[in-house]
Amino acid sequence: MEHVHLAVEEDDLYSGYNDYNPTFDSEELENDVGFQQAVRTSHGRRPPMTAKFPGTAIGARPLASSFGSRIPMVSSMGRPMTGAVQDGAARPMTAVRAAGYTSSLTRGSNFDPLGQSRGPAPPLEAKNEDTPDEKIKILEKKVNDLLEESCMAHSIGALQLALEKAKEAGRKERTLVRQREQSGNADINVDLTYSVLLNLANQYANNEMYPEALNSYQVIVKNKMFSNAGRLKVNMANIYFKQKNYPKAIKFYRMALDQISNSHKEMRIKIMQNIGVVFIRMGQYSDAITSFEHIMSESPNIKTGFNLILCYYAIGDRERMKKAFQKLISVPLSIDEDKYLPSNDDPGSNLVVEAIKNDKLHQMERDLKVLAEKYIMTAAKLIAPAIETSFATGFDWCVDMVKSSQYVELANDLEINKAITYLRQKDFNQAVETLKTFEKKDSRVKSAAATNLSFLYFLEKDYDQADRYADLAMNADRYNPAALINKGNTVFVKQDYEKAAEFYKEALRNDSSCTEALYNLGLTHKRLNRLEEALDCFLKLHAILRNSAQVMYQLANLYELLEDPQQAIEWLMQVISVTPTDPHVLAKLGELHDSEGDKSQAFQYYYESFRYFPSNIDVIEWLGAYYIETQFCEKAIQYFERATLIQPTQVKWQLMVASCYRRSGNYQKALETYKDIHSKFPENVECLRFLVRLCTDMGLKEVQEYATKLKKVEKMKEMREQRVKSGREGSARGRREGSAGSADSSHSSNSTKVERLSAKMRSLPTSNEPYEANSPKELDASYVDPLGPQMERPKTGVRKRVDDDDFADEELGDDLLPE
Repeated sequence: MEHVHLAVEEDDLYSGYNDYNPTFDSEELENDVGFQQAVRTSHGRRPPMTAKFPGTAIGARPLASSFGSRIPMVSSMGRPMTGAVQDGAARPMTAVRAAGYTSSLTRGSNFDPLGQSRGPAPPLEAKNEDTPDEKIKILEKKVNDLLEESCMAHSIGALQLALEKAKEAGRKERTLVRQREQSGNADINVDLTYSVLLNLANQYANNEMYPEALNSYQVIVKNKMFSNAGRLKVNMANIYFKQKNYPKAIKFYRMALDQISNSHKEMRIKIMQNIGVVFIRMGQYSDAITSFEHIMSESPNIKTGFNLILCYYAIGDRERMKKAFQKLISVPLSIDEDKYLPSNDDPGSNLVVEAIKNDKLHQMERDLKVLAEKYIMTAAKLIAPAIETSFATGFDWCVDMVKSSQYVELANDLEINKAITYLRQKDFNQAVETLKTFEKKDSRVKSAAATNLSFLYFLEKDYDQADRYADLAMNADRYNPAALINKGNTVFVKQDYEKAAEFYKEALRNDSSCTEALYNLGLTHKRLNRLEEALDCFLKLHAILRNSAQVMYQLANLYELLEDPQQAIEWLMQVISVTPTDPHVLAKLGELHDSEGDKSQAFQYYYESFRYFPSNIDVIEWLGAYYIETQFCEKAIQYFERATLIQPTQVKWQLMVASCYRRSGNYQKALETYKDIHSKFPENVECLRFLVRLCTDMGLKEVQEYATKLKKVEKMKEMREQRVKSGREGSARGRREGSAGSADSSHSSNSTKVERLSAKMRSLPTSNEPYEANSPKELDASYVDPLGPQMERPKTGVRKRVDDDDFADEELGDDLLPE
């Protein structure tokens, strides 16, 4: 019982778990004589037990219990068992130490499998960077890092930063070479030196520092250590081409061509193509033709074929133009469209097709096909008038050739271009006839032709025909936004704005980026007085067309209608930033500032408007009135004199000139001006009154003459007014007595004639009025400013058919009313 310990509250309940049974200690079995003897005997049989050794059992060691004490255990032979504790020393057990256990007999030891109680590991031994090899490695890494940073900066467009990094990499690389020489290391990293020099030359070229770039390339080319450095002469030739030093460019292209073997066929073809382009720039078309013909015989491509046609066109060789066009349309594109078609039988292949139909390769193939079609269309438009006696015959030949090639779908586009060429030649009837031939073609071509026909008839103000062809285009292709816009415009001019808005909205549903439909929808809402909806349309349009002066002007006009002049002024300022010389916008800014009470700003904008367009009567009148108001009458004279030149039959401006002379104290000049006015308008009462007043003030003899004329004119005016008044009374009395009988009817008829006569007399100018009855504002209302934005004209949406610079590039007549 002395070895038994009862667990009390003070004892450690978890002690003893590190103790173990010595029976399982197999580490010292090699030194256990009894075990080895048993192994050596037959079948491991142990010798019989004897009491020959009585003292053996006495020295047995105790067996460890769960409480930490040990009970002596002996073997069958009476000797201590292997692994027993001798003299209180505990031998560790490797079989359990790896799991964190220990053979220590100490009670209360902690469980620490990770050995954290031993503290942190000692620090690693510091690397010695003072050795020459380590310095070289570190410096070499810095050079590579700088090269990578330079290339990355160039990829994001930071050209100046890329150049700085390239220069720093060059400096570090030279330091590296010196350190290698000092350390006696003859191994030079040629690839690193080449990379540094090439990157530096490229960055110089990207920053348009061409002399420095040429020097850097020259260093690489002259160094014999760099293999294949002669190819860089192509880069040097490109720089000479940019500098327009064409003879040197050809020289270096040919030097590079000599150093490239025939095995690099594609590189040689590209260099020869550059040589041909340089010859075109020099005007040496025969030499360019030689290069391009060689390329077309060895490795034909679309761009070279187009350049060859240009050269033949320049020298005027009709037959060779035809042959070159045939070669152009026969160039293989090596595009297999069938691989993008889904298969109904194999779901796996359908998944592959779905994955590759919009990948980068398919996009490249589409771009290549679009480029080829553009070159073929341009070449056909170029040579069609030159290869035959008339352009129509030439177009027909090109269409026949295209129909027999792989570009069959381009034939219809060429026919439409033929119609557009007729339009450019002002042959409207032929254009219409050509477009009408498409009415029996497939739906896509029919819709395009009908759209253009609708637009043409709209320009001719034949709205019925325009509406008919718009319907035809819509029936052929309901998803054609241009056709829907044309239909909306034909309804717009009939003032059915609700229906027009529906067509514009449908066009936007088919093509959300159709700016013409959005613009016209905004105008329609504006006509319907839905100003907030119109404002929303034009704000969306402004987000798409950031620099459109028309859109910004419409926004300014809407804010003016919404009685927000400050916002209107801000939008007009944006219009001025885009079109700073628009006199109409400048005048509008002056008007808004004037309504806000800012006369100085109003004067500035009115003056700028007058400077760019000195024939606007409203602007002239405002400027003249401003100078009179500010007591600078002599400065107002020039504006009213200009108004007199614009409206010579309007007596108002001549009276204003005379009034300015009189206000400024120049009575003699004022008198001469009034006399001149009297000679032109002898019945003008106001002129005679001022003549009488001036003659009286100046004591002239003519005062009696002008006074007599004034009385006579006033009397004539009074008689005229009485006749008009009596005519009106007689007409009213005749209407009241119209049912009295034949005599009364006859009298009523006479009264009606008098009324008509008096109405006609009222329409004629009176003695004190000019022969032009319109006021300046009425005249300006009917005058269209040729430079100002057109406010109430819907956008057009004619379908794009060709890439033409002058006539039909995007839409036929982008800012015209019709479609």
